[in-house]
Amino acid sequence: MPISELLLPEFDAEMKTTRTMLERIPAGKDDFRPHPKSMPLNRLGPHVAELAAFGHTVLTTPELDFSKSGSKRLAFESAAQLVRVFDEGVAKVRAALKNTPDEAWTQNWKLSFQGKAIFAGSRFLAYRQMFLNHLVHHRAQLGVYLRLNDKPLPATYGPSADDTMGF
Repeated sequence: MPISELLLPEFDAEMKTTRTMLERIPAGKDDFRPHPKSMPLNRLGPHVAELAAFGHTVLTTPELDFSKSGSKRLAFESAAQLVRVFDEGVAKVRAALKNTPDEAWTQNWKLSFQGKAIFAGSRFLAYRQMFLNHLVHHRAQLGVYLRLNDKPLPATYGPSADDTMGF
């Protein structure tokens, strides 16, 4: 079985949970942050939404230098806008993941800023650490923000306290 086929079920599950979190971002709480050192919600939500497209970059390019990417940070408008951006990125990553041959996983991949390496390793590690684990990390932060704003949390790796499964 190709490596990509092994990774697709995990990808689909993580994206489904992340999408649900984005759908639940409350309106009117743009500046909310649980701590002065935390990102405000109007920055964390767009970051999570945009991370999906980053997975496509990992799977389809040999490297990324942030200083040369020309990308601009997504401005927060609404939960619906974030879900739309996220869905577009997920579709691109899923297609790229499905078509990534086994030999591509061991190729070198590099992330840098102004030529200084942030990450250098195999594409597989870049996919897992810099994309998927990074997305899950920020999704967990988003869960804290939702909880502190009395929004129900979706089940992630089992039921949440908001599920009515009787556990």
